Formats: sequence, C-alpha cells, structure tokens
Amino acid sequence: MRRHLLSTLMVLFCIVFVGSAQQGKRFGIITLPLGRVEVQKAGSDQWKKAGVKQPVYVNDKIRTRAKSRAEISLTGGGKMRIGEKSELELLQADVMGMKKDYNANLKKGNVWVSAKAGFGEKKNVVVRTPTAVAAIRGTKYRVEAGEEESSVLVYQGEVEVNRPENLQKMRRDALEKKQQQGGPPKFRLGPVQEIEAPTQVAGPYEVSLEDWISLVEGMQINLRADGKYHMFEFDKEADAQSDWVKWNEELDTE
Repeated sequence: MRRHLLSTLMVLFCIVFVGSAQQGKRFGIITLPLGRVEVQKAGSDQWKKAGVKQPVYVNDKIRTRAKSRAEISLTGGGKMRIGEKSELELLQADVMGMKKDYNANLKKGNVWVSAKAGFGEKKNVVVRTPTAVAAIRGTKYRVEAGEEESSVLVYQGEVEVNRPENLQKMRRDALEKKQQQGGPPKFRLGPVQEIEAPTQVAGPYEVSLEDWISLVEGMQINLRADGKYHMFEFDKEADAQSDWVKWNEELDTE
C-alpha cells in the first residue's frame, strides 16, 4: 500500500492561504442537472436554476431538492455527483499541467467522486463534511454528510480521513510556529494509521479519531461529531442495490 498521500493532504491547508486568489477559478461544468438543481453564485444570496453545461466556479454553491441530482464534470477531468437534498460548496480548483487539486464542502446530503488519475497525473479531490474530511488521489468514493455523523465508502483506490477539528489544530500549530521562528509555515503530518486489509476496529465508536486514517477499497468509516468512529468492511452486495450507487456506477462505465 502507498504511504500516506502527503501531496494530497497538503491541499487541505492551501485554501487557508490562497483565499481570494481562488475567486473566479472554474471548478467545472454542470453536465447533468436532474430535477430541481440550483446554483448560488459567489457573493450572491440568490439561488437560480442550474442549466445544462453551466460553468460553476470556486465559492459557488450547488443544492438539490427532493428527487433531484446533479453531475459536475471537473475542470481537468473527473466527475463529482450530488444526490438529492444535498448542498455542496466549491472551495478550490487548481489545475496546473498534470497536477490537479479540488476541494469542496458537503454541508449536507450525498456526493459521489469519480476522479481516476491518468498516466503521470496527480489528481487530489478533498471533500469536507461537518464531521469528517476525506482526501483522495485518483480514486472512487462516496460521502454521506449529516450534522451528527458522516460516512465515507471507498470503491476504488485509497482515501485518507480525519476530523475537521484536527486539521484546525494543525493549522494553528503551524501558524504559531511561523510566528515564533519566522518564514513560511511548514506542515508536518504524522504517519497515517494504515490498515492493510478491510478490518473492523474493536467495537463501534469506542475510539476517537486523532490522526489521519487510511481506508482501502471495500471499507467504510462512520465518523461522529464527538470524534468517535466505526470502521468496517461494508456489504458490497447490499450496497449495490442502492439506487444512488447503481446510477453512479452506470455513469462511470459510460
């Protein structure tokens, strides 16, 4: 298994320093708005109906109503699909040659990420939720976001998961170090807790997540607001019966 994806994790901190520099960058285009899909442009309080092939930019928000879905084709390749009753804020899109970084905040609902990296390409897609942060490089996974608990399921590749509170502490520590020593902050991330094969931890929600943890294909993690988590191998046959999963898998084969 690869060691922790340092270049992917660094994306999590970039947004703190680039800020307004991201404003106006194209995140992708809405290629498939189904049902009631709406976009709130950056700096506006108005929600407007999304159109086919409508460009969306960093700091835009997208939301779906009941029985509605949307697909975003990412600038630089890859797909991000939003389930019904969901809201997604687009935070970062950096496409520089073979290096492509994306960052989005799933406030509620479901999102599916299919972003396989091409030969020689480095593609990082980060999805935040109220209770979790998922960072990947060229893989396929889905996220369910709730105020009290979020879930991440991995279908291909590897996903790194952590708590938003842990990342905030890392940023604070780095900024304090910068003030004390001068110069740009240097982020040193500790080793990821690696799981070589789908394995269940000792009992649901008995342990708090204090550092990055790595999930491989076939694994799921449920992470609560209090930091406790449950990681296990999900039932692929049962999962495959989900209409949401079927729809995404079909689109990924096209």
